[in-house]
Amino acid sequence: MTIDPLTDIVTLLQPAARFSKLVECAGAWRIRREATGEPFYCAILEGACRVRFGDDPPFILEAGDFVLVPAMRDLVNESLEGTADLPDTIPAQLGDGRFRAGRLEGPADLRMRIGHCSFGAPDAALLVSLLPDVVIVRGEPRLATLIQLVGEETRAKRPARELVLERLLEVLLIEALRCGTETADAPGLSRGLADERLAAALHALHARPAHPWTVADLAAEAALSRSAFFARFQRVVGVAPMEYLLAWRMALAKQLLRRREMGMDEVAERVGYGSASTFSVAFARYAGVPPARYARGG
Repeated sequence: MTIDPLTDIVTLLQPAARFSKLVECAGAWRIRREATGEPFYCAILEGACRVRFGDDPPFILEAGDFVLVPAMRDLVNESLEGTADLPDTIPAQLGDGRFRAGRLEGPADLRMRIGHCSFGAPDAALLVSLLPDVVIVRGEPRLATLIQLVGEETRAKRPARELVLERLLEVLLIEALRCGTETADAPGLSRGLADERLAAALHALHARPAHPWTVADLAAEAALSRSAFFARFQRVVGVAPMEYLLAWRMALAKQLLRRREMGMDEVAERVGYGSASTFSVAFARYAGVPPARYARGG
């Protein structure tokens, strides 16, 4: 197990590429997409545009910018000018993985690489809730290289394509999350990791999930009083410390059970339970099914 919470969560999410496309735009245009709840990213290769997710204020993306949305909300993406009373635009397909919006003739004003993904984890909604709603990264050339590799691999039919894509997407998501800025000051794991005191507790918790943690133990890791740590953790991360610990242990347990490589006693020990019976009760209460049935896919 890693000791980096961000890597832990992205790996457990099991990202997979659904498709990637290049969109060129010219003149006045407006693209509207309904919420899918799936991960979405967009990299601006050339030009600029205005983007709005849900009811959040719009923001401008320019060449070199990258935006990541772990759970896609309603999207409006439009040109900077000439959008008053403009009907929604349906991009025209020009070729394999290439689309055009707005004026079809002449050079493009904007070129962007768009990717749609999925998360295979059964606890994806819980894990995504610990991530920011929207992440913007500006001026990070490494992301452009990763996006190009994802696009090439998505279209290719090479051996081990799905495995390579999963690893590329893991790196892409981690890179975006660790160097991006959030558009909203919402609670979540990334805010917790940005807090030096809470980050110490989070790293300790992820490094030793089987440890019999208490709030007092975690507060000591953060060098805070118990009450100050509890209030700060809940405010910044968005859940109580023991609720986070339980969710993380159960996410790890689900991964171990799906692999079917160890007995129930060992799974219980790995996630902090003294016996298979106490683990089974806790797991069934949390997941709604006994662990043995979950491991069988029932």
